[in-house]
Amino acid sequence: MSLDPLLAYARRMDRADGLAHYRKRFAGHDTDLVYFDGNSLGRPPVAAIERMQRFMTEEWGGRLIRGWDEAWLQLPTEIGDRIGRAVIEAKAGQTVIGDSTTVLLYKLARAAVDAQLARDPERREIVLDTDNFPTDRYVLDGIARERGLRLRWIDVDLTAGVTPEQLAEVAGPQTALVVLSHVAYRSAYLADARELTRIAHDAGALILWDLCHSAGSVPIRADAWGFDLAVGCTYKYLNGGPGSPAFAYVRDDLQRVLTQPIQGWFGSADQFAMGPAYEPVRGIRRFLSGTSPILAMLPMDETLAMIEEAGIAAIRTKSVALTQYAIELAEAWLAPHGVTLASPADPDERGGHITLHHEAMREVTARLWQRDVIPDYRDPGGLRIGLSPLSTSYEEVHRGLDAARAVLREVLAERAGLA
Repeated sequence: MSLDPLLAYARRMDRADGLAHYRKRFAGHDTDLVYFDGNSLGRPPVAAIERMQRFMTEEWGGRLIRGWDEAWLQLPTEIGDRIGRAVIEAKAGQTVIGDSTTVLLYKLARAAVDAQLARDPERREIVLDTDNFPTDRYVLDGIARERGLRLRWIDVDLTAGVTPEQLAEVAGPQTALVVLSHVAYRSAYLADARELTRIAHDAGALILWDLCHSAGSVPIRADAWGFDLAVGCTYKYLNGGPGSPAFAYVRDDLQRVLTQPIQGWFGSADQFAMGPAYEPVRGIRRFLSGTSPILAMLPMDETLAMIEEAGIAAIRTKSVALTQYAIELAEAWLAPHGVTLASPADPDERGGHITLHHEAMREVTARLWQRDVIPDYRDPGGLRIGLSPLSTSYEEVHRGLDAARAVLREVLAERAGLA
């Protein structure tokens, strides 16, 4: 029997893949499980597991409280600078590891609108889109009610995202802040961050970028593109682990004028003076609040080392190839059953995942999980396939889509009363 040409292609691509050797650095790479959810929670690096074991016995167990003076106090900015260097192209002193994505979004958005209102009381609008991630929308709704502001919504196509034309239509003299996702969580639409940032600035607004679905898989040039503010997850493509703390980027000239609203001792000028009044430290550390989650920030360092070694350009090249291959398999195997692509077909407009639409996908997802094929589901009817370039092989994509084809046929046959 001749080999399936789509499988033969996958094997050729794996042999030629210059990043293939990184797959062996992740736990579970040698199992039959197909992992299509690296854009929600990345696989753990083997070296991170080993490092955590050493940390527990040698650093925490051996050094105890001395660890704070010897290393831990500096980790939020040291790892932040590493993210700046390897992931978002930001010079040192502008990126810090802090709280959850939600808390950092609140801090930066509140600080931004307060600064804008102080500068111009007429700037009372926050611009966002109807398909931005729920956390972003919920946080901004709360801030708007807190500060007496208005939300200005951009209505977007669920298979795409915010275009420059849409932003230009709504941004104006009343806009205080624009909050957008670089890669849309549902469709994977890759926004034109440089142009959208320019449009916001031309309107006199600040812009806050959500980098959660792009950091580690898509090139980001925070300094070159003129970002004001940004927040990003570390448990997706940076493999920080469940609930690992997010990072915040604040452009250096804004650090002097923004007052973050959650004042805590880690952001104070003399942390151990325990003084009667709060005075923020100079620089990016002023956006910290409480005690840094050291255990939760250590694992991502191993993936950051891989990104530095491989280069984000090579990672992006493989990401595009993986998603394109997944689309080709879907077109060959799933489209005849009514499945449609709910992501941009143009790779220049697509991030590191794709979404396949069919009204049966909720049930398909549940059955795939039972067979150790792990995508995720997003309403309405979206099977979301996240392909992490450092840990995913082409043959794994083939096995996963083949399983999706079998399960979809099974579900449709049962619904038709044929099984």
